[in-house]
Amino acid sequence: MERSDDEHGRYMRLALREARKGLGRTSPNPCVGAVVVKDGKIIATGYHRQAGTPHAEIHALQAAGTGARGATLYVTLEPCNHFGRTPPCSHAIAAAGIATVVIGMLDPNPLVDGSGADYLRSRGINVLSGILDERCRELNRGFIKHITTSVPWVVMKAGMSLDGRIGFCRGQRAAITGPESHRQVHRLRDRFDAILVGSGTVQVDDPSLTTRLPSGKGHDPVRVVLDSRLSIDPRATVLSQASTAPTLIFCTPQAPEPKRETLAGMARVEVVEAASDGSGRLSLPAVLQELGRRGIVSVMVEGGAAVHGAFLAEELVDHAVLFMAPIFTGGEVPVLAGPPLALGREGAPYLRSVSLRRCGADIMLSGDVVYPD
Repeated sequence: MERSDDEHGRYMRLALREARKGLGRTSPNPCVGAVVVKDGKIIATGYHRQAGTPHAEIHALQAAGTGARGATLYVTLEPCNHFGRTPPCSHAIAAAGIATVVIGMLDPNPLVDGSGADYLRSRGINVLSGILDERCRELNRGFIKHITTSVPWVVMKAGMSLDGRIGFCRGQRAAITGPESHRQVHRLRDRFDAILVGSGTVQVDDPSLTTRLPSGKGHDPVRVVLDSRLSIDPRATVLSQASTAPTLIFCTPQAPEPKRETLAGMARVEVVEAASDGSGRLSLPAVLQELGRRGIVSVMVEGGAAVHGAFLAEELVDHAVLFMAPIFTGGEVPVLAGPPLALGREGAPYLRSVSLRRCGADIMLSGDVVYPD
């Protein structure tokens, strides 16, 4: 039976809802959701839960059982057609007797890249693609960037005052933004593979860089600290709190060997050497390349100001999330991007596709970062 575009969109939205259950847990794989529909009724759903485990389509087909024969499968991403850690989903779909497959977006992975849809068509299965394509892409921006460039999707996060400050005074631990913004930050952390900060933030704020959700089921991202000379205090909270996620400390080849040995001997701590940028600081592209090599597809850069400025100056930020509090701080305190950006050309980075939402008394502003030519 023919279905209208509205019906396809309704079922694909349900598949997207399923896919979101895997946010922050599937890397380096994408988040994928699937819905099996027969005779106008949803008979099964599924989502990808973790890399190396069955994909969304397999969970949905197993839940549908023999009811899958003659049914329509909605899936947010083109089914894989190659043998990896799991068998190809395209073969399982054909074997289950699915009559129609509706795909949200085609898979940019070179190992798939249309071959999954082509295989299904070759088996006599009706295939329709491009349903809610943009929403499916939005869900997997990290995966798309990583699979096509080998480096993670980078999001800059900062809390700031109306005059662009990110603190009250140097050395003082005090939050500018309110409790609802803090809760939203933890919801964001739950969806990212890694959180990145500079050694100055660790020294001043002594953060834990964990995810704390009311449900207690938060996912702790990998903690990444940029510390070219390994100045970090071994007693820092980021190195000792109870968390199963590792802490990666990036340093340059000039970092002292005794300190490397001390830190490397700590539980869930790894010292990672990366190239210098020529001025004694870490090469940020080298750091991102190493994170990408480790299967990290999304990184949230939480600061401080010098780190924010460096990422922007090197045009490495893809998206920004800024929490603006209704307060003026004034004084000699850090500004959002640190020192003025030495871009060497006219114009400055700006945000496109901006969205605004209230977080208590604060405003969360987010958008894609654009670098003028």
